[in-house]
Amino acid sequence: MALEEMKSDMIEHFSELQAIKKDNGGHENQTLDYRIKVLSAKLASLGVNVEDLTL
Repeated sequence: MALEEMKSDMIEHFSELQAIKKDNGGHENQTLDYRIKVLSAKLASLGVNVEDLTL
């Protein structure tokens, strides 16, 4: 898998997790928050600014 394709897939996954969090109605979900944090760190390490993607 090419790097750009991997970045695109990770951005799509990040946006899906963000949508789930938004639809969660403010209920705390530590697993979801952790997965978002990890994916955010991975994207940042690839040079992707996730601030523009965060709901």
